[in-house]
Amino acid sequence: MKKRISCLFMTLLILAALGGCAGGTGESSGDKPATESLTGSDTSTESIQASSDGEAVYGGSVVVGIQQDIDSLDPHKATAAGTKEILFNIFEGLVKADENGNLIDAVASAHTISDDGCVYTFTLRDNIKFHNGDVVSAEDVKYSLERASGLLDGTPLISTLSTIQSVDILDEKTVQVTVGGANPELIYSFTAAIIPAGSGEDETANPVGTGPFSFVSYTPQEGIVLARNDDYWQEGLPYLDEVTFKIVTSADTALLELQGGSIDIYPYLTESQAADLRGSFQILSAPSDVVQALFLNNAAEPLDDVRVRQAIAYALDKDSVNDFVAGGNGTLIGSAMLPTLKDFYVDTNDTYGTGANVEKAKELLADAGYPDGFDLEIMIPSNYEFHMQTGEVVVEQLKEVGINAVINSVEWSTWLDQCYNGRQYTATICGITCDMTPGYLLNRFQTDSKKNFINYSNSEYDELYAKAQECTTLEERAEYYKQLQTILTDDAGTAFIMAPPITVAVNQKLSGYTFYPVYVQDMSTVYFTE
Repeated sequence: MKKRISCLFMTLLILAALGGCAGGTGESSGDKPATESLTGSDTSTESIQASSDGEAVYGGSVVVGIQQDIDSLDPHKATAAGTKEILFNIFEGLVKADENGNLIDAVASAHTISDDGCVYTFTLRDNIKFHNGDVVSAEDVKYSLERASGLLDGTPLISTLSTIQSVDILDEKTVQVTVGGANPELIYSFTAAIIPAGSGEDETANPVGTGPFSFVSYTPQEGIVLARNDDYWQEGLPYLDEVTFKIVTSADTALLELQGGSIDIYPYLTESQAADLRGSFQILSAPSDVVQALFLNNAAEPLDDVRVRQAIAYALDKDSVNDFVAGGNGTLIGSAMLPTLKDFYVDTNDTYGTGANVEKAKELLADAGYPDGFDLEIMIPSNYEFHMQTGEVVVEQLKEVGINAVINSVEWSTWLDQCYNGRQYTATICGITCDMTPGYLLNRFQTDSKKNFINYSNSEYDELYAKAQECTTLEERAEYYKQLQTILTDDAGTAFIMAPPITVAVNQKLSGYTFYPVYVQDMSTVYFTE
């Protein structure tokens, strides 16, 4: 059964990564979206694309400012969304996201899904080449999927693909993938990068993919340089000869470099920075795919007491945070689901309110044995100005209920090591990003999830999530996902704040900058104008 897949939401790109704030191009001729519309969404943006006035000019180079270093050049091992936004330009899967919220065939030219949802058949695109000049073969696809799913060595590198039972080559152009059960969200996982057979660990030092740009060099703490892929399969793309992603961990430095002309694009502006740059840069804005929160370590005292976590949720004035940091353009949330995922979202903001309820917060703290409050350290990655400014507001709000909160500003690598991976923290302000499946935002709160960095544990939540995964239709899953959001909110598993806007500064000589429904910086569509 040929299925047509539309993206589950039209939220668009960035603020940051996995924990730091944690992802194409339009269809080419003959390419069709990969499934039917699963949910609608309305997006209201100041601008969704850089001005297209003037003729496109091929050539030139741009510098894109980024806020964190790369955690791995291996596309199957990269963790941070800030890394994946760059790797999107180097690697492609059998399918990929486009700017309209659809999946389009990429390394594959077509695919089908069996009626029982357990067999995926992919036809490879004619003469699509890796950056080393080799034509992509069925063997490359088999190797890539077996490596990512764990069939190769027993260690899944992409957990959602662990359901793959076999990858069979039917002929030199056709690969058949058999999975353990029907999953209407699984097609999105086939965005996993296709790499040369046997390349494995070589990707870490010399990444080779099929994307619009090829790898040139990487210098830790400085950045990565990419060059135009002249053999790219999408006709006419990319425009630029070279793209440098430059690491700029200081917000003040980023602003100075923008004003000085050494950075052409910077996608992480706060409202105050945007105000300083208006007039000298194109300032573009759209909803992000980021869930920002004051994340609470449920295993750390006193946050292991639900009453304390609920008190913190009542203490937050999310309206004020939104006004101060995002100019009122963020979307307030009460749980780990994006409002743009309409069919799967339930509004839980009323549980604690969007303004502070100081009396209720104090009452809960007293009931929990903390009538005079307590000390709380909030770890925040210093390279994310949006989160740092949010922290400054939150600290003052918590003081109103007797919680003496202080900010521990750390480097991104420290945050990733100690907070996200090591879970050695009490509270943190950051963001988690969504991929193209609604379950992605909820699966991390399962007790045994490796991504459950807040150490949330609720047996009812675990059971309902497991039941949701047994559903063969998205409509059935949606009902379970709504229940999960309510449980997470009632438990105050964490203190959710907003889906921030993504505000980007773009050189006035550039056009074609496009927002996407996943966390990416697609440079293939960017060009200089005459």
